[in-house]
Parts: sequence; C-alpha cells; structure tokens
Amino acid sequence: MLRRLADQFETSSAAYAAANGIERDPDWFLLKLQEEVGELTQAWNRLTGRGRRRDRTPEELDRDLADETADLLGHILLFARRNDIDLAAAIERKWRFQPALTSKG
Repeated sequence: MLRRLADQFETSSAAYAAANGIERDPDWFLLKLQEEVGELTQAWNRLTGRGRRRDRTPEELDRDLADETADLLGHILLFARRNDIDLAAAIERKWRFQPALTSKG
C-alpha cells in the first residue's frame, strides 16, 4: 500500500517540478521534507494560538493542519522512494509490528 501511495505522490511531484522548472536532485527530497515540517509546525502554532491566525476560521485552521500533515507524509514517501527504502519493512522492523496477515476468503 505504501509503495502504491508513494508512486502516486511521485507522479504528482514530478509533474509539479516539470511545470515549475524545479530540479529534484537528491538534496531536494530532504530539503522539501524539512520545509514541510516547518509548514506543519506553523499550522499547529496557528491552530493552538501560538501563531498569527491571519483571519483564518477554525475550520480553515483545521484544514491547514490536515493539508500540511498530508504534505509531510507525501514528502516522507518521496524521500523513501528516492532512496530505495522499503518503508513498510522498516516500519515493521523498527516499531516491532507483526507482518500483516492476509486472509484468504
């Protein structure tokens, strides 16, 4: 599932980069990840009253937090994909998850 999602993010990201003349070199993937952490932090600060709300409604602040969380996830998946990281296997190993069982039914 993560690989398919990463592929979808890759398609979108590559199209965006091509349309805007952005070179996605190896550093770009890590730098974008850092940028998105900052944007998620900014959205959190606004939502929790630690930053300027900029006339955003509570619903807009909630949506901003969700959108920035989605961006961060996308860039984590892009980073893993670019670096040939099997993220599902790493999660199972690092978090000591049991491999998903498949049902035959």
